[in-house]
Amino acid sequence: MDKLPNKLPSGNKTALRHVIRCAAELGEVARKQRQMLGLKQGDVAGLGNTGNRFMVDLERGKPTLQLQKTLDVLDLLGLEVVIQPKSGGAA
Repeated sequence: MDKLPNKLPSGNKTALRHVIRCAAELGEVARKQRQMLGLKQGDVAGLGNTGNRFMVDLERGKPTLQLQKTLDVLDLLGLEVVIQPKSGGAA
């Protein structure tokens, strides 16, 4: 495993917010965050106690991934899911 950052993120108050409407968008955000942290897919898979295949599927936007495993990886990357009412009109 390559050199990992001394401290994985615990949150970033200045990060941009993303509206996620499909699995592909979630995967793109996860991939960009991983790359920003300088981690490889295998690094995150090892730290998150999941397989490389899961990381590939997550970043490609596979819609049938296990929710808890996805949430765990997002947390590891310093991301969180926030649920709120839609803005700007009808649901």
